[in-house]
Amino acid sequence: MFLENKASRNHKKGWIEVICGSMFSGKTEELLRRIRRAEFANQKIELFKPAIDTRYDETEVVSHNENSRVSTPVNNSSEILLYINMNEVQVVAIDEVQFFDDGIVEVCNELANAGIRVIVSGLDMDYKGVPFGPMPKLMAVAEYVSKQHAICTRCGDLAHFSYRIVQKAQQVLLGEKDTYEPLCRHCFNEALK
Repeated sequence: MFLENKASRNHKKGWIEVICGSMFSGKTEELLRRIRRAEFANQKIELFKPAIDTRYDETEVVSHNENSRVSTPVNNSSEILLYINMNEVQVVAIDEVQFFDDGIVEVCNELANAGIRVIVSGLDMDYKGVPFGPMPKLMAVAEYVSKQHAICTRCGDLAHFSYRIVQKAQQVLLGEKDTYEPLCRHCFNEALK
């Protein structure tokens, strides 16, 4: 019995962490902070982002505070597995995960089941206040979910909606402060009227 317990403690244990929230809530900043902490522990880290996100840089993940880290841009979720050596990497981080296909949930599960710590960040809702892409499923299978909040630009309360201030109907529209503003529930509902 003692040997079995000792053996099971020596196995790598993976899990999934989801960092979510609205635009300007500090999701990417929190992702980068967690990566820095893993680096302090000398862990091997791989960072990915969707290739379509070129707002700040084609290869770097960049926060609104202009902190950055080199990443591997990928076109779809299955491409991530091509870059991972399951025996070497200890942490896989993925930014802007809402832009990935639904296969990202299976990719994250596969990595976690292989004993890898998986950290993802992304918008939990789109500009209409509707759950965004694979985020609901990722939040359901994750061991840890952190909801970040911005500050409402209209009233100063906590904001968790990303209100689109330009008239474009497509769900995916890359933008910054000229395109989106964080709003609380009350101000979001008022803006929709």
